[in-house]
Amino acid sequence: MEIKLNPFWKQVLALLLPGAGGFLAIYVCMTVGHAAGLPLLMAPFGASCVIAFALPDSPLAQPRSIIGGHALSTAIGLLLLHTVGSGVWSAALSVGLAIVGMQLTRTLHPPAGADPLVVMLGGAGWSFLWTPALLGSIVIVASACVFHRLCRRAYPQRWL
Repeated sequence: MEIKLNPFWKQVLALLLPGAGGFLAIYVCMTVGHAAGLPLLMAPFGASCVIAFALPDSPLAQPRSIIGGHALSTAIGLLLLHTVGSGVWSAALSVGLAIVGMQLTRTLHPPAGADPLVVMLGGAGWSFLWTPALLGSIVIVASACVFHRLCRRAYPQRWL
């Protein structure tokens, strides 16, 4: 059964749905993470939700970009942190290398550009690559898939 909405309510719904999607993804990350005793959340995931739920057709919102971008950028930050340490030049270099790496691998995802800084400023260990970066980004993509399917939207546009 399809519900007919007048243009005003369609616009209101179009504005509220991305916010509801972001709520869902962060809620799931926090709830599952708490239950499993794993950190599944980092600040850049808020920006990932903006892209995944408000711009789901964008190449930046596709699973390859969200998951790959966060994994690659986090790995680059960790590599520099654990080889040369945390400093002004290594933090700046890690962001620059993350941008280049994401472009080369077609995993460009702007929120992931902040991951090396999160790693550097937090002094993260290698486990940070798995949780929250990789597992958390997978939860966001899974939440986006379920949410957009419930909203009868096509997402993702492509997996790879």
